[in-house]
Amino acid sequence: MSTVKLGIIGCGTISSIYMENVQKFDHLELVACADLDVSRAQLQAEKYGIPKAYSVNELLADDEIQLVINLTIPRAHASVSLQALEAGKHVYTEKPLTVSREEGKQVLEAAKKNNLLVGSAPDTFLGAGIQTAVHLIENGEIGVPIGASAFMIIRGHEHWHPDPAFYYDHGGGPMFDMGPYYLTALVALLGPMRRVSGSTRISYPERTILSEPKKGTKVKVVTPTHIAGTIDFESGAIATITTSFDAFGGTSLPPIEVYGSEGTLLVPDPNRFDGTVKIRKRDEKEFVEVPLIFDNPQNNRGIGVADMAKAILHQESFRSNGELAYHVLEAMHGFHDSSANGTHYHLESTCRRPEPLKG
Repeated sequence: MSTVKLGIIGCGTISSIYMENVQKFDHLELVACADLDVSRAQLQAEKYGIPKAYSVNELLADDEIQLVINLTIPRAHASVSLQALEAGKHVYTEKPLTVSREEGKQVLEAAKKNNLLVGSAPDTFLGAGIQTAVHLIENGEIGVPIGASAFMIIRGHEHWHPDPAFYYDHGGGPMFDMGPYYLTALVALLGPMRRVSGSTRISYPERTILSEPKKGTKVKVVTPTHIAGTIDFESGAIATITTSFDAFGGTSLPPIEVYGSEGTLLVPDPNRFDGTVKIRKRDEKEFVEVPLIFDNPQNNRGIGVADMAKAILHQESFRSNGELAYHVLEAMHGFHDSSANGTHYHLESTCRRPEPLKG
């Protein structure tokens, strides 16, 4: 099999797992990394055996690189992705696709204009946990899907992240941080969304960083930190979702439940690739654990890049694509717009339900 040569822009915390994982795929070749702080790129290049450490402009000028993995902070996603596309390179970006819907459209339009592909995290829905649940629904094990519930309720990132301020800025908050995992999983399970509604609040206008190295620093909160929403899917299924950074006492709620005409499905954490899948069918008293359809590591981030690279090599479709990412981005904004306007938000975009992986 031929290889796709990769360059990573953004050498922060998340870059390590990408640098480790993408080098496990025979058809991926990581040839360079770049960062605004070139010394940080040099450290990561040395640690992970990457041949070249660049400035951003140097990486974009390297004709050898076919696909750029954009691991910058959310507010830089659009500008870096657009630069890479204009440089003639395919782009796979960390979530969200962009901060705003307008930027998201620009990225997709630039890719189309340049005959290039855009992909986006999350790719956790390609893990054995979510894919096992997808196969159970596909095989009719819970009958016709009627609805679902999703819960992502934690305390804020100021408790552990070394630089958490951007989580409370525009483009942050629990919906834009963790919502992509949950909404992408729900689309994989139930198909595209039709409309959403939401209620949001900023529970604490100021946060104090409790982690090093910025311990004691005050952070102004400008984005909602508790969001409750409903989702109407094109299939007719209805889901509820709650995302929060405000639950300092924790929660015992499951990540995702799917309710069908013949049973209920417990779906594992969509921020993981593995997890436990359980099903309780009509008239059964207990939930029963279902074996996963294939082996999967706990953290296989980069599998979406690998799937996209196959699409580049063979001119075929792939699952973690820009249309799916934009559909999720629009829905996330829709929850906030609905709360602000007091109306349902009807999505303009749609996407294909990602094709299940074979076990």
